[in-house]
Amino acid sequence: MNAAQGTVGSDPVILATAGYDHTVRFWQAHSGICTRTVQHQDSVSFTGAGADGRWMYTGGEDCMARIWDLRWAQAAGPPAAPRGWWSRLHALKRVPHCSRSRNLQCQRIFQVNAPINCVCLHPNQAELIVGDQSGAIHIWDLKTDHNEQLIPEPEVSVNSVHIDPDASYMAAVNSSGNCYVWNLTGGIGEEVTQLIPKTKIPAHNRYALQCKFSPDSTLLATCSADQTCKIWRTSNFSLMTELSIKSNNPGETSRGWMWDCAFSGDSQYIVTASSDNLARLWCVETGEIKREYSGHQKAVVCLAFNDSVLG
Repeated sequence: MNAAQGTVGSDPVILATAGYDHTVRFWQAHSGICTRTVQHQDSVSFTGAGADGRWMYTGGEDCMARIWDLRWAQAAGPPAAPRGWWSRLHALKRVPHCSRSRNLQCQRIFQVNAPINCVCLHPNQAELIVGDQSGAIHIWDLKTDHNEQLIPEPEVSVNSVHIDPDASYMAAVNSSGNCYVWNLTGGIGEEVTQLIPKTKIPAHNRYALQCKFSPDSTLLATCSADQTCKIWRTSNFSLMTELSIKSNNPGETSRGWMWDCAFSGDSQYIVTASSDNLARLWCVETGEIKREYSGHQKAVVCLAFNDSVLG
C-alpha cells in the first residue's frame, strides 16, 4: 500500500472499523475521512468465509463452532464487497440456533466445553482451528470430522489463533500474554496437518488479544491490553517493532487496549484498533503513525483492511 493512495467508493482500498458504539465506519485509508457510518445493534463477534464464498463459519459463547451454507443467502450482503473482508465485519450477528432459514442453513456443529474466543481457517480450506476460554486449541478436520486438541497453558484463555498464508506457521496468543508458534506440516490432500512446537514468545505483560501474520508471511503482529502492538520477524521470531499508544504524559490515564490489527497487502503498513476510540495506520519498519481515524464514540475493537488489489 502507498499511504497516499486510495479512496473508498472510487478506489478498491477498503478500511472498515467496528466498535462498542454499535457502529461500523468506512474510511478513506489515505486521508482518514469517514465516508459512511452504519448502525450495527447486534453483538459484534467473529466469523470467516471459505475461499469459494459458498460457506462461512462462526463461533461464540455457546461453546459451538458452526458451518453455514451461504447458498441459502444469495440475497444477503452487498455483492461488490470483497470476500473475506465483509465477513469480518458485516456477517457478525450471533446466530442462536442451528436451523434452516430463508438466508442461512447450518450444516455442521463442533461442540467444545468452553466458550469459543477465536476461529481460524487453514489455507487448505479443510481445517478449522478453534481457540476457547479453557486454554484449548482444537483442530477440526472438516473432511473427516476428526479433531485434535492441544493445550499450551491449561485454564489460560486462548484469545486469537492465526495461520500464515504459506501455511508454514500457526500462532496463538493467550491471556497470560504469551504467544505460541508451531511449524505446520502436512495438510495436503488427505494428509492431516501436524503441529510441531516452534517457540514460545513472552510477548506481553498483560492479556494478548490478537495475532496476525503478514501477507508475505515474514512478520507476525500481536496486540495486547498493555497498549502495544508488537511486530515479530518470522525468520527467528525476534522483535522488530513495537507500536505503542502509551502516553508520555505522566498525568494522563491509560489509553486502553490494542484490540485488533491488519496488515496492508504489501506488508509495509499495519492498521490497529484500540480502546481510545481510534484506528491508526502505522509504518511497520519505522513505527511511525501515518494516519489516525477518529469518529467512534467508544472503543474500536474490530477492523478489516483490504488494499491487496493495489499490488
